Amino acid sequence: MSETDILSVLQEFLWGAALMALPLLAAALIVGLVVGLLQALTGIQEMTLTFVPKLAVMLLVFFISAGYMARICVSLFDNHVIPVIAGT
Repeated sequence: MSETDILSVLQEFLWGAALMALPLLAAALIVGLVVGLLQALTGIQEMTLTFVPKLAVMLLVFFISAGYMARICVSLFDNHVIPVIAGT
């Protein structure tokens, strides 16, 4: 296996990691913006008010998108790891 093959596999795994993290990061961003706007409008500046909704939504999004993340992991394993092990 040459260096270009290793870098190609690494690039695919990094893209896979980014795609798996995307739903969680998007949910955290949206909830953070909404809670921040509500805090700015009401004048409430409580730190735990931003943490609890983000945590709850991220747990919900994680359980909803777990199948999507598993499909990405299986696809990466089938398309990149097994051919390297098999030597093709």
